[in-house]
Amino acid sequence: MVNVSGTPLLDGVDTPEDLRRLKPEQLRQLSDELRAEMISAVGTTGGHLGSGLGVVELTVALHYVFDTPGDKLIWDVGHQAYPHKILTGRRDRIRTLRQGGGLSGFTKRSESKYDPFGAAHSSTSISAALGFAIANKLNNKPGKAIAVIGDGAMSAGMAYEAMNNAEGAGNRLIVILNDNDMSIAPPVGGLSAYLARMVSSSEYLGLRNLAKKLAAKISHRVHNAAQKAEEYARGMATGGTLFEELGFYYVGPIDGHNLEHLIPVLENVRDSEQGPILVHVVTKKGKGYGPAEAAADKYHGVQKFDVVSGVQAKAPPGPPQYQNVFGETLAKLAETDDRICAITAAMPSGTGVDKFARAHPERTFDVGIAEQHAVTFAAGLAAQGMRPFCAIYSTFLQRAYDQVVHDVAIQNLPVRFAIDRAGLVGADGATHAGSFDVTYLATLPNFVVMAAADEAELVHMTKTCVEHDSGPIAVRYPRGNGTGVALPEVPQVLEIGKGRVVREGKSVAILSLGTRLAEALKAADTLDAKGLSTTVADLRFAKPLDEALIRRLLTSHEVAVTIEENSVGGLGAHVLTLASDEGLIDGGLKLRTLRLPDKFQDHAAPDTQYAEAGLDAAAIVETVLKALRHNSAGIEAGARA
Repeated sequence: MVNVSGTPLLDGVDTPEDLRRLKPEQLRQLSDELRAEMISAVGTTGGHLGSGLGVVELTVALHYVFDTPGDKLIWDVGHQAYPHKILTGRRDRIRTLRQGGGLSGFTKRSESKYDPFGAAHSSTSISAALGFAIANKLNNKPGKAIAVIGDGAMSAGMAYEAMNNAEGAGNRLIVILNDNDMSIAPPVGGLSAYLARMVSSSEYLGLRNLAKKLAAKISHRVHNAAQKAEEYARGMATGGTLFEELGFYYVGPIDGHNLEHLIPVLENVRDSEQGPILVHVVTKKGKGYGPAEAAADKYHGVQKFDVVSGVQAKAPPGPPQYQNVFGETLAKLAETDDRICAITAAMPSGTGVDKFARAHPERTFDVGIAEQHAVTFAAGLAAQGMRPFCAIYSTFLQRAYDQVVHDVAIQNLPVRFAIDRAGLVGADGATHAGSFDVTYLATLPNFVVMAAADEAELVHMTKTCVEHDSGPIAVRYPRGNGTGVALPEVPQVLEIGKGRVVREGKSVAILSLGTRLAEALKAADTLDAKGLSTTVADLRFAKPLDEALIRRLLTSHEVAVTIEENSVGGLGAHVLTLASDEGLIDGGLKLRTLRLPDKFQDHAAPDTQYAEAGLDAAAIVETVLKALRHNSAGIEAGARA
């Protein structure tokens, strides 16, 4: 157990069982200590701050009222679960958050029995909780399933799909709507707390059920009318009509920082035979820490920071981030082309669309956490003659793959996909690693798929996307800073399907896609020093391939190696298919492919991740030398025979 001065109650809480031994009047102090511990920990490690601070009291109340881990507590996204981790036996490791070998920044099943469902993408909690609840029902188990979902996540259709099918779960399912941003609640105070407590009480619910039974005995018509009248009146008073229509019994809104209001309502809900139930809780991001309350957007995800001042550690000056290069380039190109517009799914700053939005607000569309809609919306814009850019993280685009196939590719519509966070992403780990987009896009007819080797290439590829009106096109680029190359003053349109040779040699050919080009050049230096003259090519395009260039390199070098920041099925697979179809490897060529391994890699520093994946200069050199040793052994064996 980690001892932090000033946390006497928290020092005695290692698990929720310990928490439930406290007196209700001690929970306020425990919450204050928990908040202080979280601020101290994130100040040391960096990570998500504001969202976790906003649910401190809610976390304490949920673990106090419900019998976790028997009752399943499922956090949507999971970036607000740091207080939950501290209370569930992980306080001694909380200062390893998002570091190699340390705690995940999200919920993770393999990390704790108190994490029943892993999450890092939005809007999955209600569906998962419904699965737990129905499983308990089918097996006649008593446990509850509690989904905690933020109001932002309610912009995704999946949440409503789950709610629309939740009736069968009955009182085993409870949804906590954490309203911390959209301000969908009426003012929260004593009256709303009283109403919430009243409508969730056993007395009210008992009278309600009695009235329903009496009305049913009179006539079916009267019963239905009475039920609708009661729901309408309660919805008018509390604001929950929408959720009532979806089949949930609505309770709220409640001040999520007032434990005296929160705990009695949760106890009523826990003990109720009514269900499923939605509890509307209003919280404030960054609660209890002045800098985070004053600037919730800047303190959503933070670097290490000074706890007293709130000043975040600044990264040393360096090249611009890829996302900003994209956003600024697109904004400039849109000055002379009013058909360009940008779409993002709740990630304007993360994708650089905020830069575009400042210059062209009327052509910027943030659709919320609704990636499927974003893609089809972009398809509609393209069909009507616009030049839409759908700027989205690689892993988030996975959520809209059917729309990419059906609404874009089959119709051959010129939607432009700017795919951020391509490749490995360091501290965010497997859930946010862009490992599959080359595979899932380059397999589609009509698609053009590019990967930028550096920030200058990204400028040219953004311009290329603008001018490509004959079908869908995508450019992928990684998280973080560029390489420091000078940015072109005038973007150029690249010839579709044409790569470039950046270094010419004779013995070894390295065919690179994306930002592994820098490692390919380092490897070439090492190989040249060993007497192995090395060619390095930046293929630029995963689809269509530069077949003429590939054919020349494979037929004029002894060893060829492809390298990409993508899983199997990407560039290497396409090059192998070309070589096989044309018989290019029949003459003894040693062709090897380097790609991401067939596993989900845990969070760590990016350089560590790429070394573990075998995608650095050392791995390229080792692959070449191993191929040559194998070749020499085969020749010697043949000679001895």
